[in-house]
Amino acid sequence: MIITIGRQFGSQGHDIGKELARKLDIGYYDKELLEIATKEGGFSSEVLEKYDEKASNSLLYSLSLGASATISSEYGSAPETPVTDKLYLLEYDIIRRAAEKPCVIVGRCADHVLSDRSDLLKVFVYADKDAKIEHIMWKYGVTAEKAKSMIKKNDKSRANYYNNYASGKWGDPENYDLCINRSLLGVEGSAELLIACLRLRKLL
Repeated sequence: MIITIGRQFGSQGHDIGKELARKLDIGYYDKELLEIATKEGGFSSEVLEKYDEKASNSLLYSLSLGASATISSEYGSAPETPVTDKLYLLEYDIIRRAAEKPCVIVGRCADHVLSDRSDLLKVFVYADKDAKIEHIMWKYGVTAEKAKSMIKKNDKSRANYYNNYASGKWGDPENYDLCINRSLLGVEGSAELLIACLRLRKLL
C-alpha cells in the first residue's frame, strides 16, 4: 500500500500526508527524501534544497560537483547531465526502495515513478485561494501579497518539474485517483477520507 500526494503550495498536502502516515503507522517521505539523497548522492544539503522539485531547462545546470555527484540508476551513469536530472534519478531510486514497505510519499513525481504498482493510491491536494494565502501568511509570517507571489512561483515550479519528468499534466484530475479540497475537509478530515478510500479499494 503506497499513497502518493501531489499538492498545490499552501494546500497543506504535506500535513495531510503526515497525518495519514501517523494514523496508519506507516512510513512518510517528503523532505526525508532529501536527507537520504544527501547521504547517498554526494550532494550538499544546500544544493539539494536549491534544485529539489525543479525542472532542468538546459545544460547550463550542469555542475562541477565531480565524480561523487555521478548517479547510477536504471538509466545509467550521467556525469554530464544537469543537477536537476541527477537529483531526479537519485530520488527515483530512493522512492522505489522506500515503496518496498507501506508509506506515504509527497511530491517528486512519485505517482509516475510508482505507476506500475497495483497497490498505489494517487492523490492530489488543492485548496481555495484564500485558504492557501492564509496558511502561507501564518506559516512564513509574510504579507498577503507575498503569500500570493510564493504560491504562484512554487506552483509554477512544481508544474514544470512534474510536466518535465512525468507523464500527464500536474494537477490534471485525470492523473490522479482522488483530488481533495483541503478547504472543505481540513487536514484531519482529508486524512480520514483517504483512509476510507483505501478501505473501499481494499488496500487497507
